[in-house]
Amino acid sequence: MKSLSSWRWIVGISTLAGLLLCVTATRVQPQDPTHKPTFGSVDLKSGFMPDPYKKDIVAGGPIQTKNGGLTAWVAKEPDFQLNYTAGDGALTISADAKEDTTLLVLLPDGTWLADDDSGGFPNPKLKIEKPQSGRYHIWIGTLQKGNPKATLQITEK
Repeated sequence: MKSLSSWRWIVGISTLAGLLLCVTATRVQPQDPTHKPTFGSVDLKSGFMPDPYKKDIVAGGPIQTKNGGLTAWVAKEPDFQLNYTAGDGALTISADAKEDTTLLVLLPDGTWLADDDSGGFPNPKLKIEKPQSGRYHIWIGTLQKGNPKATLQITEK
């Protein structure tokens, strides 16, 4: 039979391990769409002009994510926010950069989409055939750690 001091030691170690696990889990947070987008936002309605809409950003970040099924480095806060009023056509979100970039988009319904090279290496591209009206949170990430310049493009073409 274990002594009372042995049980206290076991409970103390278990408590300490649990606290360390909580602290470790809170250090690196996943992407957070409630944070203010780093490079701003835009309100676009189907038929917007000029098409494409373009915005210069800096890709990448300190957080490695697997959202949307693609492992990439992104920032905690969205790079950009699109408030979109949908029409009957498709919506395409892409990035243009000289280095390999990725695209991570949180749709208005909470679905994550991700892409690496659908726009032709090294550029990501997501075409949404039946887009929803609402808020799109957009991250332009990287496969390797780094912060290349990129241009976000939003089009209905």
